[in-house]
Amino acid sequence: MTLLSFSTVPHPAPEEIAAVGTLGPHGTSSEQAATLFARQVAEEAGPPAAVHLFDTYEGAVDALRDDAVTHVVVANAYRSVYRIYMDPSLALTNVFVMDTPLYGIAAPQGAVPVTDAPTIASHPSPEPIIAELLSPRHVTYKVLHSDSTSAAAIAAVDGTADLALTTVPAAERYGLEFVSRTRPIRMVWSVFTKAVPDALSNPAA
Repeated sequence: MTLLSFSTVPHPAPEEIAAVGTLGPHGTSSEQAATLFARQVAEEAGPPAAVHLFDTYEGAVDALRDDAVTHVVVANAYRSVYRIYMDPSLALTNVFVMDTPLYGIAAPQGAVPVTDAPTIASHPSPEPIIAELLSPRHVTYKVLHSDSTSAAAIAAVDGTADLALTTVPAAERYGLEFVSRTRPIRMVWSVFTKAVPDALSNPAA
């Protein structure tokens, strides 16, 4: 993945980046972004921080509050990202632009022909590109929401869904093959850490 831009937000007493949390399981775009962030910061600070994966972004934030990680990387396309921005106990430290891994619609390798009205597992954020990628013969389809692109791939593998909107890393990890063209999504990512207690209030001068 290529990091296209990177900004550090002024933050009182920035903490050492010891561990980065984000959305899992392995193969998600978030994992790629968190890994890239850890490597970017390590260019000046030493070895990359460890990346820890959680079932949800909220789980990663809980780990931040519990000091299990020091930073959390969240996709700005996440529909509930505003809750993280508005949380006064958290602070925004970095923002960057990164193209996701290639997205496409995939099926289990060697699967029987897909019905004309398939069920497609997808994280809610990239769901709008399903219509763009899906074959014209699938005039109707049902979307089954998953917690991540990797979870969507797993849903196709275990038969919960006929197809999955997922990424190349997830498709390779879980043994899927693409039945559509693939494309990246240019996305903004935000990095949060715990707010410094003195910065939580703004006393009058």
